[in-house]
Amino acid sequence: MTRTATELLATTTAKLAPDPQANPLVPLIARGEASRDTLATLALEQRWVIPADRRAFRHLAERGTEEPEAAEFFELLAEGEALAWERLEPFAAACGVDEPRARAYDPLPGCQAYPSYVSWLALNASPTDTVLAITANFSAWGGYCAKIAQALRVHYGFSDEACAFFDFFAEPAPDLDQRATAAVQAGLDAGYLNEERAHAYGRLLQSYEAMFWETLQARAS
Repeated sequence: MTRTATELLATTTAKLAPDPQANPLVPLIARGEASRDTLATLALEQRWVIPADRRAFRHLAERGTEEPEAAEFFELLAEGEALAWERLEPFAAACGVDEPRARAYDPLPGCQAYPSYVSWLALNASPTDTVLAITANFSAWGGYCAKIAQALRVHYGFSDEACAFFDFFAEPAPDLDQRATAAVQAGLDAGYLNEERAHAYGRLLQSYEAMFWETLQARAS
């Protein structure tokens, strides 16, 4: 029986779901136990992640001339990163990050492994395989952002504007889901989607995301 893209995306997301204990920091934020300095470090790291991911997604879109559905997916992702960047600054400011502090900040290798690997995918991986890997990874990220957004309001007294970065990623993205489904379905129909390879990419993405949170937690300890 031939699987549909919807089924493949669902099974891949379930298969690659991280261990609930893999993220040591978000539960601390959710309880209001993380320091504001830790939140500031999160903001500073995201100032490096967002532009790097945006460039990687643009490159994947440009590479997708023979995989147009994947190209449309990455074009929308790149646009989303631009919107996320606009929302990041109020969060950083609420954490006490000003421009001199941001310029002087030295990013943490464990936090930058994730965007570095996204850039590797942009150079080396099939765009459609990458759609499947990244879509599976995003489900965990969205859940983390929802918990952080709530905690920032309840425990830290942040304004809606300061929480907008996390609200943005926590919100459902039906257009993005539709484009992911279209890209994966096109890959299945044409026979160029390599599920095994996409799963390998997804496992690495999940590992690097776990490293991101573990690095922040170790810095906070």
